[in-house]
Amino acid sequence: MYNTIEYTVTAIVCLISAVVIQRIFTKERRRGADARAIHGIKWFGLAIFVWGLGALINLIMVVGLQWSSTNKVLIYFGVLVSLANSLFIILSLPSIEHQQKPGIVVRLVQRFSVKEFVAVFCGVLGMIAFVFIASSYGNPMISNNFIWLIDIPISILVAISLLYELNKAFVSRQMRFMYLPTFMLFVLIVIAVSHRIIPQDRVLQFMDQEFWSVLGSITAISFKFLFILLFSILLYSWKFLSEKEQQQSLAQKLEIKKAKLKKENEQLRLANESHLDTIKTLKNNLETLRATSKIELSDRQKEVLGYLAYYGSHKSYTEIAQEMHISTDGFQTHIHQIKKMLNISGAGGKEQLIAFAKANSFLKYTSLNDTT
Repeated sequence: MYNTIEYTVTAIVCLISAVVIQRIFTKERRRGADARAIHGIKWFGLAIFVWGLGALINLIMVVGLQWSSTNKVLIYFGVLVSLANSLFIILSLPSIEHQQKPGIVVRLVQRFSVKEFVAVFCGVLGMIAFVFIASSYGNPMISNNFIWLIDIPISILVAISLLYELNKAFVSRQMRFMYLPTFMLFVLIVIAVSHRIIPQDRVLQFMDQEFWSVLGSITAISFKFLFILLFSILLYSWKFLSEKEQQQSLAQKLEIKKAKLKKENEQLRLANESHLDTIKTLKNNLETLRATSKIELSDRQKEVLGYLAYYGSHKSYTEIAQEMHISTDGFQTHIHQIKKMLNISGAGGKEQLIAFAKANSFLKYTSLNDTT
């Protein structure tokens, strides 16, 4: 009776949970979530699915076909289910993210690809299982508990590794209060394993058979429920952190974009100021040209500028004065007055006067215009 209840409850809860978890895995994969994290969801879901499938098959065999729960075939099948469950849990361990150094089991798994690790796991345990089955199947003297010796070390190792990785993950996520549930999971797994391996005739010396059966069923159901609960909490916290990291990533992208726009705005502002300076300079030059265009020069000053336009690029003021048959002082006096009128000063004054004279065609005011 207790076995039937255990199989029914386990099958219903685990299969429903596995379907929900696989739907979450599919949704996260389509969303483009981190591959390592969602593969952990997949392996956890498969581990729970194996529990549910094994319980369903046991229920069919025991209730439907009236097999005994101590039938060796069912015992062998139970060992196979437990080993498959351990394999999937081990494969899921690397996806439990935390800031500390991973355990030895995780580091071992990470040395292989998934296919390589599955091949090694199945190959080694397959050979061991063959030896156990061959030596126990036709021998009624060997207890049914003997075959569980294959699974016990693996189950204990998985329980310890799961305890270590879960605790580190919950610490990294500021959830130290989850220490107790994870430790309880470890204790329940150890009790369930002990229930499998300890011969019943030895137990009956210390406690009632019904109590022992009830303890086994409750323990088996409880640790599966607690496992699903812890995984759900871990999945929720991973989802929460993932969304938080995405928000932080979006905030960082917006901050970078803001800094880039600020830099571009600064460059545009500097360019705008440069253009304004250029416009101001052009405006000043235009005003200067307008002012100079209104200046009234005497005929003599126009003649001086005409000679300067013609000879200025290759002759000195003295030489130009000789060409005009006037004194150097008189020529320089005219130059000084013209510069003052045009507001020209500095070392480049001569070149500015030449450019001004050529621009205004002052050569026509000289006698050179008739001889050229």
